[in-house]
Amino acid sequence: FFLLLCSSRTIHTLSIPIINLSNTKHTMKLAALVTSLVVAPTALAFAPSANPATSRQQLAAASDFENEIGTQAPLGFYDPFNVVADGSVENFGRWREIELKHGRVAMLAFTGYITTLAGARLPGMESVGAGFKAFDLTNVSPEVRGVFPLALFSILCLEFGVMIDATGESEFPGDYRNGFDFGWDKQTDEWKKNKRTIELNNGRAAQMGIAGIMTHELMGNLGELLPVTP
Repeated sequence: FFLLLCSSRTIHTLSIPIINLSNTKHTMKLAALVTSLVVAPTALAFAPSANPATSRQQLAAASDFENEIGTQAPLGFYDPFNVVADGSVENFGRWREIELKHGRVAMLAFTGYITTLAGARLPGMESVGAGFKAFDLTNVSPEVRGVFPLALFSILCLEFGVMIDATGESEFPGDYRNGFDFGWDKQTDEWKKNKRTIELNNGRAAQMGIAGIMTHELMGNLGELLPVTP
């Protein structure tokens, strides 16, 4: 969850109050908030626009980007908040990069969540809980507590030092190879398009997946969906 919050530079200032998750009232409010953030875009996508000018912008943008990677059935071109209604290629590229970055972080978050949920731990961190319980450091040693600032520092290094186009030679928004080929340039355009589509779709699924798991943990019914619980 923290990785998701830190993954976009569009977030400049973020204040998160400390919430007692044992408080049912707070827990249900937080679960409702997470759920609404996931469901709201879907609801808005199917709501008719009351502004004819906005509808024309949507149609124009759909025409401009209908052949872009990620535009596929059943939704086709999907822009519920009209963030690329101006038809700007530069603006579209910026939002696509944000989507890719969030998707990559969500895939890591989902994998890490279910791995720790299954009981896997690094040596010395056996006392750290899974899910939101990982933030409860009451029964962990001072050495383990020191890992969390290190993790935060590592995230910041990744965000500002690795997950960027440092060379200015990216092939597409979100291309952070920075001079390292990894065999990519030897592949066909069709192969590249297929791999980029797979990554984009997996990232979208992971964002929904991690949001769903977090919501059900806060609601207290995660055990009804998964064989193990935090």
